[in-house]
Amino acid sequence: MDMKELFANGCFVPDWTEVTENAKTEIPDNAVPVRKELNILLDELAEIKENIENLQAKSWYLSKLRQYKEHGFSIT
Repeated sequence: MDMKELFANGCFVPDWTEVTENAKTEIPDNAVPVRKELNILLDELAEIKENIENLQAKSWYLSKLRQYKEHGFSIT
């Protein structure tokens, strides 16, 4: 489907890419930024890297399954 069909079918509102003035000012002026310790940030980064590695492994596994489905279970 192209974008015109999606809009015609009501899958997106016509202004889904527009940013309103209210959306720009949702953060109050008195909001205090959250600061994290370096160790916590490093732990979060390690967790993100682990998630990426897991996703890459799953992607590789799924691509192998797709190849087996397309070409049969013969190993080439």
